[in-house]
Amino acid sequence: MNGISAGNRLIAALDDGDREALLAQCVAVDFAQGQIFHEPGDPIDQIYFIEDGIVSAVAVLQDGRTVETVMVGCEGVAGGLAAAVPQVAFTRNVAQMNGSARRIEAGRLRQLVNDRPAIRAVISAYLAALQSELEQSAACNALHRAEQRLAKWLLRCHDRVDGAAFNLTQEYMASMLGSQRTTVNEAAQSLQKSRAITYSRGRITVTDRATLERAACECYRAADVFRLSL
Repeated sequence: MNGISAGNRLIAALDDGDREALLAQCVAVDFAQGQIFHEPGDPIDQIYFIEDGIVSAVAVLQDGRTVETVMVGCEGVAGGLAAAVPQVAFTRNVAQMNGSARRIEAGRLRQLVNDRPAIRAVISAYLAALQSELEQSAACNALHRAEQRLAKWLLRCHDRVDGAAFNLTQEYMASMLGSQRTTVNEAAQSLQKSRAITYSRGRITVTDRATLERAACECYRAADVFRLSL
């Protein structure tokens, strides 16, 4: 699977009336790679229904190390926990790649969720699937080899972008995977040797997706919210 559907999947799953009610409260926004939406401890006062691009939730440890906890593309919403009750961010929400979204004030979305059961149901189903992915990721990070986890992470990026190539430095991938840069370098070289990817000057191209899927751990398909059927 590759390529982006038009617009956000959660919004697309709504009937016309609920979709129009939600979109009437949203503002279309673009975001650039590296843009930070929330830092840990920030109140989540804006929620983003991603239309294209990728936003990552990244846990930041006291010593500065980081690891991605959640990846969100057109299948989901960044800051969605605040759709039910006011929340502060537990992670840094940062744009992995350029993209666009529909932004809504958290309080307005909470009102819509209270007034419109279908909107509540769609967001609740997404958050439940996200919880399953988080639980699977905890096992993955503890038990699977770096090459397997890198292959899984690249596949999830590939699912959410338009095209086979994207700009990702070794340093950035290491920060997402919670690994040393040398470890990621070795994993990327192994995937390149198998011809699953090519990698040069911070640009990765998926050249053989089937090979990349074989290199990935079981977690890629076990609990991937991108495949959520609404």
